[in-house]
Amino acid sequence: MRTLLRYIGSAIFLLFIVLTCILFYGGALVVWAITKPFDPRLKWLHLYSSFWASFYLWTNPLWSVTVEGRKHVRSDQPYVIVSNHQSALDILVAFRLFIPFKWVSKIEIFKVPILGWNMRMNEYVALRRGDSKSIEQMMEACRTHLRNGSSVFIFPEGTRSRTGELRRFKHGAFTLAKQMDVPILPVAISGTSNALPKKSMMLQGAHDMHIQVLPEIPPEQFADMEANELAAEVRDEIAPHVPEHQAAKQVAPLPERESKEVV
Repeated sequence: MRTLLRYIGSAIFLLFIVLTCILFYGGALVVWAITKPFDPRLKWLHLYSSFWASFYLWTNPLWSVTVEGRKHVRSDQPYVIVSNHQSALDILVAFRLFIPFKWVSKIEIFKVPILGWNMRMNEYVALRRGDSKSIEQMMEACRTHLRNGSSVFIFPEGTRSRTGELRRFKHGAFTLAKQMDVPILPVAISGTSNALPKKSMMLQGAHDMHIQVLPEIPPEQFADMEANELAAEVRDEIAPHVPEHQAAKQVAPLPERESKEVV
């Protein structure tokens, strides 16, 4: 009976999301049309998108989100923002920061009606995994955004963790920070994998989720480090703030396939 109720509740909430997305997208078009002439970085559209995403966290009575560390963010400073990745909910939770940035996301998401259209309108950055040309295009788009004063948000694990234990961080985000001489802003997300596990759309009951912005890492601190070394160090800074990682470390880890991808 409990499983049946979860299926019904999940179906109702997904239908609610689909119907309200149509309304929110109409609002996004209005915000874009009004603000684009004086807001070339599309900060206002991103903040509207942050409200749109946060709406689903606010309206779901089973979910609560705690946000910490906004004080570490300087409003006039572009960052390479990096975070661990547990669940599709990480994206909604990250929007709760209400700070302007450009997502780097797999190209398949850009093909989703309404959500993908809004991502393109926000000029977020698409990536086709395993495609070297797409990776270079992604890196150049990120460099352009950083030059223009916009932060970029990257999940350096490349995909969601199966166990909660942080996967190896790929070097693309850290190569980017070194090339552009900008700070890295580490972010730790927890609680999302239990609320919405990987490869599942069924809600899992009441859950508290948490997002914490850690102190920025200035470029002079990693100027002499190799990108892979920097990636490992930042992973080690985020890991203690992710309880699922600590719990998974107590269990024999699953083997991780080697990958030559940079992001």
